Amino acid sequence: MNIWKVAFFILSGTIILIAALVIYWATSPMETEIPTPKATESKSTDSVLSVETTAEDFEKLAIKYIKQELSSSEIPIDIQVNDSVQLSSEIVAFGYNIPVSMKFNPVVNEQGNIHLVQREVNVGSLNIPPSMVLKLMNQAVQFPNWVTIRPDEKEIFVDLSKLTLPSGAKVKARDIDLANNRIQLEIVIPNQ
Repeated sequence: MNIWKVAFFILSGTIILIAALVIYWATSPMETEIPTPKATESKSTDSVLSVETTAEDFEKLAIKYIKQELSSSEIPIDIQVNDSVQLSSEIVAFGYNIPVSMKFNPVVNEQGNIHLVQREVNVGSLNIPPSMVLKLMNQAVQFPNWVTIRPDEKEIFVDLSKLTLPSGAKVKARDIDLANNRIQLEIVIPNQ
């Protein structure tokens, strides 16, 4: 048998095996549980402030904290808040930068944390499943410990109980109503 035929079949088999492994990795479910948030109970000596803000001001605040936390990340992430929360970034595939934009609906849970439920995803002109985009983003970007990417649930969990402001204050979300441009937050400031 010709050595070139053997080399061709070995190379073809290797490429097929690698492609199968990539497809398996991209479509396999990823176990990501919501971390149990520690209770952010206010003490009787703490000051509790209720703050109502607009989507524009909330966007500025989110950009500040995300940019600060992701300053060492090689992949840029941009946030916009209007009728939904939009994340824009890039994925590098085969030497090409492919623009990615995702839209999320924010949902506040009982503990005052935020679930960003994925509503729409655009990856250049490619047709890629939303869970795969979240999985790629989770592996490419080192998010802060208060942000959990959950690809199988198509959501990003923002655990505000782990976010501490420089003054030691804690933040809780009370209501996010982007349709009416109203966001209510509660800030607990320790007085001791």
